[in-house]
Amino acid sequence: MITQAYKKMSLTLCVLFSISVLCVSCYGDWDEPSLSEPPYGNSAINDEGIISIAELKTQYPNVFASTDQNKQITEAIKIRGRVTGNDLGSNLYKQFTLQDETGAIIVAVNQSGIHGFLAEGQEIVIDLKDLYIGGYRKQPEIGQPYNGNGIGRMNKELFQQHYKYVGTVDATAIKPIEMTADELKAWDKDENCGKLIKLMDVSFVPVDGLGTFAPDTTIDKTVTMIGGCVNRAINEISESQFVVRTSTYAKFAARKLPYDEVNKRPRKCNLTGIATRFNNTWQLLIRKESDIEIVE
Repeated sequence: MITQAYKKMSLTLCVLFSISVLCVSCYGDWDEPSLSEPPYGNSAINDEGIISIAELKTQYPNVFASTDQNKQITEAIKIRGRVTGNDLGSNLYKQFTLQDETGAIIVAVNQSGIHGFLAEGQEIVIDLKDLYIGGYRKQPEIGQPYNGNGIGRMNKELFQQHYKYVGTVDATAIKPIEMTADELKAWDKDENCGKLIKLMDVSFVPVDGLGTFAPDTTIDKTVTMIGGCVNRAINEISESQFVVRTSTYAKFAARKLPYDEVNKRPRKCNLTGIATRFNNTWQLLIRKESDIEIVE
């Protein structure tokens, strides 16, 4: 009995040993991961044919002149800039903003979690050949055709083949343009839309209900939902000229608008974000909660 049990145990150990040897052998055939190449993007892209973002807009003026146009880029041209905004705060959805010393543009990609591989301050080169440029309500974007002549998001696999990293992330290299409400009124939308700004010393128009950036409209019936977002007016600029636009999915959507409960008045604040346009109205897209700075 003991001898037979011993033989069975020995056989089992031999089988287990053979399996482990086989597994180790299989693992040994795997290639070592390369640490010299970034896991995203296309490192084969070169630096030839780089133009400024301002030059790019000049080459394709007609696609921004009217609503929802697009045109394929057939020239071998590229742009180089730093990421100034992404989906970290969930207020920019499946897009990021790229800015150089001359201008800025939105790059629309059908992918979530863009901040995971394109952090604020990351410099990249985008190979534009065969991509599309267009204007969504006159806002310049890089992407793919949508709904006929419109511009929309390119698929993520395509985008991965069209950009490469330059250097490492440097968040200190992106600085918002500080301006007052009056300065923003005089800003040229064709030249400046898409840029990172810091709007100084402004206050929100008091609202009824919950008074948050983007409340749940099933609870707060005083808010009008437009495309899954809420537009908030400020006291210093007409609502027809400027709004703060916040998605209901933004991580700061439930944050209360800056308001002095004791003295019953709006509080002054500085707001950092991406200055986009919707036809002739400026829209500020706050990137994350730290972009909201209460000053009094």
